[in-house]
Amino acid sequence: MYEKIKETARFLKDIGVDKPDLGIVLGTGLGGVVNMITIEKSIPYHDIPNFPVSTVTGHSGTLIYGTLSGKKVLAMQGRFHYYEGWEMQEVTFPIRVMHLLSVKKLMVSNACGGVNPEFKVGDVMIINDHINMMPEHPLRGENEERFGPRFVDMHEPYNKKMISLMKSVAFDLKIDVKEGIYLALQGPTFETPAEYRMVKLMGADAVGMSTVPEVIVAKHMGMDCFGLSVITDLGIEGKVEEASHEAVQLVAKSSEIKISKLVETFISKL
Repeated sequence: MYEKIKETARFLKDIGVDKPDLGIVLGTGLGGVVNMITIEKSIPYHDIPNFPVSTVTGHSGTLIYGTLSGKKVLAMQGRFHYYEGWEMQEVTFPIRVMHLLSVKKLMVSNACGGVNPEFKVGDVMIINDHINMMPEHPLRGENEERFGPRFVDMHEPYNKKMISLMKSVAFDLKIDVKEGIYLALQGPTFETPAEYRMVKLMGADAVGMSTVPEVIVAKHMGMDCFGLSVITDLGIEGKVEEASHEAVQLVAKSSEIKISKLVETFISKL
């Protein structure tokens, strides 16, 4: 796997991807953030050696390199999920590649279900911690010491300074943001009412099917991580309604202007 990651990083370097300041993973319905990037390279995943290919509607499957708010960024327009059938090492493969391209900071985003009764559909939540309930761990197996230690410290999975900066940005822009804990389940089914209750009892504010493996692998390699969630449906007792991927995409899409303003200003101040 290490040799494949090196090969992919070398390919990207050879076509002009040069030491991005920030890696970005754009989740369901949030691909429009790419419109703010002055694009230098746009590479379909199927043209990148060893890259998986996203199979989820709403994930275009393109790697974008360019400038956003004065910073060089490498953005994944579409991610990979465990429920698609990928191994965890494949789900997190792009994060390993980013590391070999000298990325030190990672920003992740997702669409998720809110279980905090103070949340409403369309809210933006800063992730301040997570609970990993996925059935496979991205660091299972022999450790690759060239990436990081066998046992990874996770006392600060999401960088406190970056969280503080985004809160300041949101205050200045007069955009209401929430803050909370994200719990990751395998998917691809949306949660039952009983599962939503479980998530809440475990201490989480939101639940989704991604993000945590990428953050774990990023922390393994010493990256600083920051995460945003868009609350696209609710799992609040008495308010659990029918959910669909199409509805999730529409809500995430409707939050794009708000997200774009936050991300653009946030990155300018990093």
